[in-house]
Amino acid sequence: MNKRILMVSAIFLSCFLLYGQNIGSSPEYIKALTPEWKGERFPDGRPKVSDALLERLKNISIEEAWGVLRNKGFQNQFEGDWIIINPDQAMTGRVVTAQYMPLRPDLEKQIREQGKIENRTQKGGTNSWPIDILINGDVYVADGYGKTADGTLIGDNLGNSIYAKSQRGVIFYGSVRDQEGLSEIKGFNGWIKGEDPSYIQQMMLTSINAPIRIGRATVLPGDVVLAKKYGVIFIPAYLVEELVLTSEFTALRDEFGHQRLREKKYLTGQIDSEWSEEIKKDFLNWLNNYPGKLPMSKEELDNYLKERNY
Repeated sequence: MNKRILMVSAIFLSCFLLYGQNIGSSPEYIKALTPEWKGERFPDGRPKVSDALLERLKNISIEEAWGVLRNKGFQNQFEGDWIIINPDQAMTGRVVTAQYMPLRPDLEKQIREQGKIENRTQKGGTNSWPIDILINGDVYVADGYGKTADGTLIGDNLGNSIYAKSQRGVIFYGSVRDQEGLSEIKGFNGWIKGEDPSYIQQMMLTSINAPIRIGRATVLPGDVVLAKKYGVIFIPAYLVEELVLTSEFTALRDEFGHQRLREKKYLTGQIDSEWSEEIKKDFLNWLNNYPGKLPMSKEELDNYLKERNY
């Protein structure tokens, strides 16, 4: 009897959870996805990585960021082979995710009904729903499952709305329409897989701010993205500060090494292997007399050097 009651209760609970599935993830769910983040969060639960770090991240190369993540065990955070609307402009920001799937009428009906409960607009397509929640610093990242014809997630009207809200752009594993019009939106940028004059049809939005796949990468809401003409890296929020500082230090180390090699002060093997005490002392002196502005504060650099075995 007790087993029967438990079984019926489990079935009832499963049905309740299925019926009550949100389109937009709850703050509690996003917090559960990102427990390593200990800093401030947005009301939707996403980590609030600082604007200052986002700005510094623009100067980090894809290779440097990839190397830090790989050393941390994150080997599936990069995707390349993009069509880029403005290739010479780097973009960083906090990720808002969206998942699209081929249209299934019965499921789409449930999605629209749930959208009403979540107070999402019922006018137009559901592809406007992720845009409605964007704020300054967000990057709209969507899995459009690579669909090009009839898979265009935005045109220039929605592109203008995206930029007005986020001051950023988009990363779509899918396509857009009116790429020419999008390219004329000053400051907007996009990494896309295709362009087509058709409009979106036979597609449906299934989730906002849930984990998604972008090609080779797994992406969580609240990740920070570094997008350049060489590819796109998705960084767990709690690793951004360490990644930026490590990459900045690596760039300084390389700059010093290249300079000393050009000056023929050291041999290649001396620079490419663990440094001698003489080279370390020379490097620290070089840092103290750095001709430009260091990318990090002196306090950050001193703290980093305490734990560095170079």
